[in-house]
Parts: sequence; C-alpha cells; structure tokens
Amino acid sequence: MREDTSDYRQVFLSAVPLLDTRAPVEFAKGAFPGAANLPLMTDEERQAVGICYKKRGQAAAIALGHSLVSGDAKAERIAAWARFARSHPQGYLYCFRGGLRSRISQQWLEETTGIRYPRVIGGYKAMRGYLLQELERAIAECGFVLLGGLTGTGKTEVLRELDNGIDLEGHAHHRGSSFGGHAGAQPTQIDFDNRLAIDFLKKRASGREGFVLEDEGRHIGSCSLPLALYQSAPGYPIVWLEDGLESRVDRILRDYVIDLRAEFIALHGEEQGFDRFADRLRLSLDRIARRLGDERHRQLAQRMDAALDAQRRSGAVDLHRGWIERLLVDYYDPMYAYQRKSKAARIEFAGTRREVLEYLRARSFRK
Repeated sequence: MREDTSDYRQVFLSAVPLLDTRAPVEFAKGAFPGAANLPLMTDEERQAVGICYKKRGQAAAIALGHSLVSGDAKAERIAAWARFARSHPQGYLYCFRGGLRSRISQQWLEETTGIRYPRVIGGYKAMRGYLLQELERAIAECGFVLLGGLTGTGKTEVLRELDNGIDLEGHAHHRGSSFGGHAGAQPTQIDFDNRLAIDFLKKRASGREGFVLEDEGRHIGSCSLPLALYQSAPGYPIVWLEDGLESRVDRILRDYVIDLRAEFIALHGEEQGFDRFADRLRLSLDRIARRLGDERHRQLAQRMDAALDAQRRSGAVDLHRGWIERLLVDYYDPMYAYQRKSKAARIEFAGTRREVLEYLRARSFRK
C-alpha cells in the first residue's frame, strides 16, 4: 500500500498523475501540468460551505458539505475518482491545503470502492510553494546565456535542440511579438510559473546547472517572466543567431501563416477558422500601427488583405511573403539592429544555426 507523501520533488520529477479535488474555479486560476480536476464540490457548493464556515464554524460547514454532496452527486464523484485511480494507480490526490477535502475524498473512495488512494500532504499550496522556491533557487544558483537574433532566425528551434535550453515562449504558449499569439489561450501566470519551475527542476536533476534562454522582454503575451530572472537578465552574456532574409521569411510564413491557420481551423472548422485566422493577422498588424506610421501601416495592410484573399480562394500563400519581408526589413530589423548595438559588449559569439549549436554545446556554464 502506498502512503501519503510530502516528497514534492519526487512527485514532479516522476510526473505522476495528479487528481485535483479543488473546485473548478480554483483549478482554473492555476494547476500543475497534467493534473485532472475531479472536484469534491462544485463552485456553488464550495461558496455555500465557505459562507457557512464564516458564520457558523467548521462543524456546521462540514455538515452542510455532507448534505450538499450526497446521494447521486456523491456516487458520481466517487465513481469518477475510482476511474481515475484505476487508470492511474501511481498517482496522488490533493486539495488546496491537503486537509479536509482531500481526506474526505480519500475516505469516501476507500469506503465505497476499497481503493486506498494516497494524497499529497500539504496539497496544492505546499506544492506551489515548493515550485516557487525551486524557481528562485535556479535563478540564483545557475549560469545563464541569452540567445538573441533578428526576428525569424529560429531561436526557438535552437533552444529545443539544446539539452539545457529553456523555451520560455513554449511555456507561455506565445511567440513573444505582436504576431506571436496562438489560436488557443495562454496559460495563467500561475500555470506559466509552474511549468517553468518544473522544467528547471527536471533539467537540474539531470545534472544541468547552466541554461540558454531567449533574450526576451518582461512580458511574453500575457505571461510575465519571474521578476528575479528579468532583473538578472541584463547581466547575462548573449549569443547572437544569424540567418538570411529568405530563410527568415520562410520561417515566419510557416509559423504565422500556414501553422496558425491550421490551428484556427482545427479549433473552429474551415470557414470560421479561416475568418478568425485572418482577423488575428489584421489585429496583430493594427497593434503596431502607431509605431509603423500611417502610410507604412496602410501599405502593409493592403498587401496582407490581398494575400489573405488569395489564400482563401486557392490556398496559395506566396503573396504573404511580400508583407512579411517588408515588415522585417522596414520595422523589426532596424529595431533589433539597435538592440544589438546597445548590447554589443555582452555578445560573446555570433554565428549560423550550426555554429551557434556547436558553440553552446561546448560552452562551460559554471557560474
């Protein structure tokens, strides 16, 4: 029989299945990767019990909870827990503090089905606190190199080929620029922090003590870098990734046109998906209209509209190359050229994808 655990490190390193018995509203604010929300109480039931607790105390609140979760509702929730437990025999259950809700769920499950499913002592709050501590430790103790480069050079691709690469944009589900949103929503800030901390935890457990990150601003879409990481970044050395304009246009065409359209169609169907994809591209361009200037924005918008019309009619995407190239040459490249100049003293190496990969794989990361 497996016992309850407070070994949070092993829980996350093993990526064991987690049964989250918190209410849906709690789960939506933040959770752990792969956790399944099978709540003891609905949002409404939890709210009623909370009000009762404040007015009449714990005993009355517990009694109300038992009356609200009874009969068919209780049987259905126990059956859901049992299905999870049988499908994931190595998992654990938890509630917010590892207290009453998880103990009740554990007790009902064992009494009704004979399944003794272990819980995480301290619950979500303790696990979340552990991850935040590990994130702070990683930032304080590890060495870092930033990967810079013009838009479209494939920095994310390089990071994913490195054993010590940390894909901040992947964790944020956003590519970082005005055009960087995906069809699906970004994670909450709490989810982003949790994913990032677990990534550091696993890589450090494998022996990595130095990491490569993309040179980012504070915000990646709606997600923010940990303050300590953002504040430390100006002191990190930079490796600059170089690539030709044609390759960069190809890469942006793939990511922001071909793949993004496919994401929207997968979520919304062919017709509505294309409409939403087209609206997203136009909105992304409009977000930087002020910095582009009226005339440049108007010209790019016309090119984009013509490319979208051709793509809708025939599926052809080549016309998109026109506005992508102009956006790079006239807008993004000058901006990044200025940044490179301002950070020149920190750039320790510059080269092609192959050269950068070879350099970073051979580089010492001792702090």
